[in-house]
Amino acid sequence: MPSVKKIEGKINIRGSLREKEPMAAHTTFRVGGPADLFAEPADADDLATLFAVCRDEGIPAFVLGGGANILVSDRGIRGMVIDMSRFNALSIDGETLTVGAGLPVSDAAAWCADRGYAGIHFLYAMPGSVGGAVWMNARCYDGEVFDVLDWVDLLSRDGTERRYVPVADDFAYKVSPFQSDDAVILRCGIRLTAQEPDSVWEQMRSYQADRESKGHFAAPSAGSMFKNDRAFGAPSGVIIDRLGLRGFRVGGAQVSPRHANIIINAGTATATDIDQLATHVEEAVFTAFGFRLEREVLRVGDWTDAASSETG
Repeated sequence: MPSVKKIEGKINIRGSLREKEPMAAHTTFRVGGPADLFAEPADADDLATLFAVCRDEGIPAFVLGGGANILVSDRGIRGMVIDMSRFNALSIDGETLTVGAGLPVSDAAAWCADRGYAGIHFLYAMPGSVGGAVWMNARCYDGEVFDVLDWVDLLSRDGTERRYVPVADDFAYKVSPFQSDDAVILRCGIRLTAQEPDSVWEQMRSYQADRESKGHFAAPSAGSMFKNDRAFGAPSGVIIDRLGLRGFRVGGAQVSPRHANIIINAGTATATDIDQLATHVEEAVFTAFGFRLEREVLRVGDWTDAASSETG
């Protein structure tokens, strides 16, 4: 893998580039080995430059949002991680919010609420970035990103920018067209609704209180580990709970004692601990009920030494 020194002459960006960045500092699980290269582009031109260098040098590129729905291998990530956190501008025109993909989604909701707008409020207190929420078509508290998504600006890996206007057939429960498109979300437009700030904040604080009651913030985690498949007749957390797995541990990873669909880093977890615990839960559910849970959290990085499922 080329070092920064070998490629720095080809990279002229306003942002930053460094080597061997510990990914544990950039994920909500607080686990993960180093990225070979870690870039923080300042704008779309920087991003296009990074993609061009990666393409020319044969360097794999992984785009990082808020680090909230990924499990990075203990071996880290081979290639370049591109951190979108500087894409954080936001503005309101009429009742449309334009917001950068790298802004934490909870910050965007709070900013809108302060100005008397609902729309993205249902995502308050959810970890992760706006881009990640759009990519996942995040859903919570009876709200779904697709319901308020007006448009999305994308940058293809060849450096061309385009605007996508949502089509209903492209979206489903935690599914979006961006999951099968290697273009990167730059920013999006969100439809807002004018509402008294106090009223919006009342709703958002109730969401935060609900998350706190379920232990979302009690220890490092990625939130829900598995998707809820309605065909199973119950939420994944309820199904796991029926097997008495709350509190079950593998190494430093634990099924949350407060919510069975959350796996937490109890203080000393490795990514392998978390992955093996998730696999144990999957196998236990399959043995008991005959169906397989689908992970919501994506494995990322070098899992070549892992004993469990496919490479992330």
